Amino acid sequence: MERPGTMMAAEIGQQPATWQRILTHAATPIRETARAIAAQRPRFVLLAARGSSDHAALYAKYLLEVDHGLPCGLSSMSTVTAYGSRPRLDGVLVIVISQSGGSPDLIASALAARAAGAVTLAVTNNPDSGLAAVCEHRIDVLAGPEKALPATKSYTASLLALYLFSEALREADGVPAARGLPALAEEVLARRDEVRTLAARYRFAERMVVTSRGFGYPTAREAAFKLMETTYIAALAYSGADLLHGPLAMVDNIFPVIAVVPDGRGGEALQPVLDRLRGRGADLCVIGSRARVAAATSGFALPGDGVPEALQPLLEILPLQLLAHEVTIARGQDPDAPRALAKVTETH
Repeated sequence: MERPGTMMAAEIGQQPATWQRILTHAATPIRETARAIAAQRPRFVLLAARGSSDHAALYAKYLLEVDHGLPCGLSSMSTVTAYGSRPRLDGVLVIVISQSGGSPDLIASALAARAAGAVTLAVTNNPDSGLAAVCEHRIDVLAGPEKALPATKSYTASLLALYLFSEALREADGVPAARGLPALAEEVLARRDEVRTLAARYRFAERMVVTSRGFGYPTAREAAFKLMETTYIAALAYSGADLLHGPLAMVDNIFPVIAVVPDGRGGEALQPVLDRLRGRGADLCVIGSRARVAAATSGFALPGDGVPEALQPLLEILPLQLLAHEVTIARGQDPDAPRALAKVTETH
């Protein structure tokens, strides 16, 4: 019998090779897909996803709104699947993101969107899935089989595929900016001992907050999700702006807070939040650049000064995936198979 966490650890470690595979083999098909969609001139984007893929969808929302000025929304799929509404989607691009491509509500939403006149794009780790079959366009994120229940490599593969798609949509080549990421990921993953030190602080935690702004916010959401599904800690994710609108009141000097601090405008926008958290005496851990971490009590400094802010989420999530794995092991649980979960979640 394998030791607990063996599969999740292996799949976390496969991410540099996965990213390299995308850059080498997927960039051209993604560019062709983007060119075909751009020719249809979408005026609005709807994103549909569940679980970790929902955080990839939020990342895509930032990409498309910041870089393209395209208004984006996160789809409420139950309006179609439970309430039977029939939206009017002429001129709308609907992007459905799913690791497995097998959830009935995602497939039903894609079918309804296509029938309503939308341009549909499936972003999935299973090109033979039902979702890929019903969408007009598809992107295979090439992560390969993922056996551990928590999504790790399929999540970051989706981010990289969406970045390349967004760049290609504006007739740019995203590969040069992303080319150094696999080597930087190797550097992060080689520092597991640093993460174990952080994990010792959170072994007995019952609750925590993960916060960020801008491109870092999807990372905060995914990190909290990963901590909850593996460690069973009640980890709440907030935009830094939302944290100041009330939830800050629950933070005190024994309350753990993880702040994902991008190197760029998102990090600048988060600075007042960090100041308030320090004023509350929060147990603050910073994930970000060396300069950001140097000003904090504890944290994990990411390599690669000069990585575009839009690509930093791929690196930001790596130490947090490791943290979820290490805290889970320290608590005597198996991160490969969290209780009550299945690999393909069939929501309706």
